[in-house]
Amino acid sequence: MSHEVKAEEGPSSSTSGSSSSATVSSVDTLPTQEPLPSIPEEGEIGEGNGQGLKAWGRLFGLSPGFHNLDCVNAEYSFGRDPNCDYVFQRLSELYQQTSKKHFRVIREEPGLGVGVAYLEDQSANGTFVNGTLIGKGKKTPLANGAEIALALPFNKVFCFCDLMDNNQSMGFPSALKEKYLISKTLGTGACGEVKLGFEKTTCLKVAIKIINKKKCFRENDRPFNVETEVEILKKIDHPCLIKIKDFYEGEDFYIVLELMEGGELFYKVRRPAKLSEETSKFYFYQMLLAVQYLHQNGIIHRDLKLENILLSSPSEEKCLIKVSDFGQSKLLGESSLMQTLCGTPDYLAPEVLRFELGAKEGGYGRAVDAWSLGVILFICLSGYPPFSETPQKTLRDQIRTGSFTFIQEIWDHVSQEALDLVRKLLEVDPIRRLTIQEALHHPWLQDEEMKRTFQELVSKAETPNSPLKGRKRQRTEDRLVDTPTKARKLQQ
Repeated sequence: MSHEVKAEEGPSSSTSGSSSSATVSSVDTLPTQEPLPSIPEEGEIGEGNGQGLKAWGRLFGLSPGFHNLDCVNAEYSFGRDPNCDYVFQRLSELYQQTSKKHFRVIREEPGLGVGVAYLEDQSANGTFVNGTLIGKGKKTPLANGAEIALALPFNKVFCFCDLMDNNQSMGFPSALKEKYLISKTLGTGACGEVKLGFEKTTCLKVAIKIINKKKCFRENDRPFNVETEVEILKKIDHPCLIKIKDFYEGEDFYIVLELMEGGELFYKVRRPAKLSEETSKFYFYQMLLAVQYLHQNGIIHRDLKLENILLSSPSEEKCLIKVSDFGQSKLLGESSLMQTLCGTPDYLAPEVLRFELGAKEGGYGRAVDAWSLGVILFICLSGYPPFSETPQKTLRDQIRTGSFTFIQEIWDHVSQEALDLVRKLLEVDPIRRLTIQEALHHPWLQDEEMKRTFQELVSKAETPNSPLKGRKRQRTEDRLVDTPTKARKLQQ
């Protein structure tokens, strides 16, 4: 049974309805309510396999004696050795140049709902993909249409067809295609899509965010949001904020970002698989550090939501998170106030909604991010949102008056300290609402073991092969320190 609790001591706005809705980020490419699109099940197993499974890839033979192979298993070995999955027959002089174990084709376990195929070279005589020598012991991702050659670059024996790939790279800027291999679609939205990519020189996975100009911008409109997002991404440097690698403009906009394999936090908190309080605290601490850094650098996010919190691991509960999507963010001076209606309705602060009612004076500032984080924390701890449309009261009226709903049987399992932080972040009056710095000093977050775990993960992520040294380590530590509370006036 639920009961409604009104946020304490906050002035409520008028509850008259409005038909206008908050704008969604013009560069928001991942869906907010539907899961990532499933991989299309193309490519039936070739005749004779008789296992009733689906093939994820197909190798088409390009030379006489090389038959087609439908790839169903996670790994295939190729060579002259009779124990290989695909045994090379005696093929004149080419046979003499191939190795007993020449190469492997491997499909890694799907992450983000997507499996990636690699070729690993096992031969001293050489395996070539699209004319490039891979090198013994090294591997490279296999893109749709990749041509595989043995011993010499012109001895092409296979063409790889990725049956899970619906990508068409025509129209992409040539500079983008020269540096990155563009692969599968990870998500789509009203204004574009996000594709999986690989940096060719390192095999490093990236996310390529494609913003469709025709869909997002009317003729003669200046794409301010895209320019601002790129400017912010280039400016920021924090382990809990997504990092940009490249930006290209062609028929569309292309933002190359680091890939977070764990996907969106949204999919972690859907009932019945809500987060534990310990995990919620670990993620929320990182969110606060990220937003603290933004505010200290004159940036307000304005569109914080579960979909914009990305996880580094699909399996580990204790993992790094990164705040993403700065399409609605704003660079501002210390005294700046905004009056633009933006963000996602469920996470909008009451002071933002005042402008739907025709407010002429005042504005809002950094406190809107604190409110949005309060909504996120509420959902993480409970598995359901604090505000939702009902026949009795609209979503916006609930937000304006701070009326959120507690389901007692769920919240009975949440600590009083966590509940207290939620209440103080979902405070209608932005002057009384906790600032980000004050939230970081809340008793619920004074967990030294949690902070040590976070620091260890950051060190591993930033220095996978060697420890941080000297100035680089100091810069990293500087970004993570919970600084003392600044003047409240500057934070509102």
